[in-house]
Amino acid sequence: MSGAWEEMSWLGFCLLVLGTQNDTPPEDSIPLVFPELEQQLQPLPPCHDSAESMQVFKQHCQIAEEYHEVKREIALLEERKKELIAKLDQAEKEKVDAAQLVREFEALTEENRTLKLAQSQCVEQLEKLRIQYQKRQGSS
Repeated sequence: MSGAWEEMSWLGFCLLVLGTQNDTPPEDSIPLVFPELEQQLQPLPPCHDSAESMQVFKQHCQIAEEYHEVKREIALLEERKKELIAKLDQAEKEKVDAAQLVREFEALTEENRTLKLAQSQCVEQLEKLRIQYQKRQGSS
């Protein structure tokens, strides 16, 4: 029986209560229709002989339904906020990682430039030594 109650919308339940002929349905047949509402804020079954009571009950149910929707939207927005914060944290981490990679790249680029300069100096020195060696070989 509880499955049927859970599937029924709150407003649908309120309309069901409005359509019953009894002034007060049995206590065990009506669950807390609006679980987010405190017990004292739960709509009371209307007096079916009073149009005003029926109207107040219907309004109370509509307000409770709106309250439920707002709570649901807040929960969804809070979940979305958590997701966005996680994405922001990840983006900041990646930004830090990217900055570190840029620094490493710059250091390696400088080291590469220095090594190329040293290599060209070694090639020059080697060429000078070959020339000197060839001159010594030619003079002997």
